[in-house]
Amino acid sequence: MSNSEIHHFSSSRRQFLQAMAGMAALSAEALAMQRPGPAGIPVRPLGKSGASVTIIGLGGWDVVANKSDGDAIRLMHEALDSGITFFDKAWEYHDGRSEEVMGRALQEGGRRENVFLMSKVCARDYEGAKRHIEDSLRRLRTDRLDLLQFHSLQYPGDQERIMDPDQGALKAALEAKKAGKFRYLGFTGHQNPQVHLKMLASDYPFDSVQMPLNILDAHYMSFEKSVLPECRRREIGVLGMKSLAAQNGRIARDLNVGWELCRRYAMSLPIASLVCGIQTREQLLGMVRVAKDFKPMGAEEAEALLVQSRNPSRDGHIEQYKNPQSGYGCSYHTGVLEA
Repeated sequence: MSNSEIHHFSSSRRQFLQAMAGMAALSAEALAMQRPGPAGIPVRPLGKSGASVTIIGLGGWDVVANKSDGDAIRLMHEALDSGITFFDKAWEYHDGRSEEVMGRALQEGGRRENVFLMSKVCARDYEGAKRHIEDSLRRLRTDRLDLLQFHSLQYPGDQERIMDPDQGALKAALEAKKAGKFRYLGFTGHQNPQVHLKMLASDYPFDSVQMPLNILDAHYMSFEKSVLPECRRREIGVLGMKSLAAQNGRIARDLNVGWELCRRYAMSLPIASLVCGIQTREQLLGMVRVAKDFKPMGAEEAEALLVQSRNPSRDGHIEQYKNPQSGYGCSYHTGVLEA
């Protein structure tokens, strides 16, 4: 073996051991965060907010997709009965139908009181955000949300428009919070980790940040490597998403990796909860089983997944939502801010 080959081998081995040690530390942190929760599903703290959420959340887009209102309501009820108490929504999902159906589901039998309810506003301006908050409360048939988030930050000027002290969406949110219309505030995005870091640099004390976390993200434009550590430093609750890369489960399909491994990888990171797209009862029962039996992924198991995903992740073609040209994002803004 030549000197250069020996050096390359030693360097690769060192990086491998460092990655294993890093993942072991993250998994240990994730496990230390957990406490017993409803119906056997563990809970973790939402940063330093004082709230706790189940380690999986019911994704708001998928739960009403491709089904009747009645079937969607039954799926929501079964999710809650199974111990999932963190429910996700957004103002734009299915043109408002998603919030309306969930509102009906939670109104039945007083179920609203048993749910940590999140929704997201799409508008960046004061008047628009104020209207979106009121729309969401009306559709969800409630007088308050537990968590409100600014949705899908990825467009030019997002941070400046939201944080504008006179005409920004933050002003509307702070007024609504003061009026008791929600408890905690955060933001989401899935395209560029630099957008998240810029928002965090504003130094507003956000309670939560939602971001893609999966075995591909670990290699390409990585939220895990850049945004997650900053949120941990600030003690902000992290909500994971896109653990399968998209609704059609592209990681599982394109890399031939089981969906359970994909979910477990994201849940093994020190996050508060993983928002999961669940469209069928079969998917619900499978995810509930994974959550109830959850143990953080070992370093060697995680490293095997990262090795398998390294080459497919290089150009980001599977994580299409990270490509500004893909058109993936908030439908409320598509073709608006660029105009």
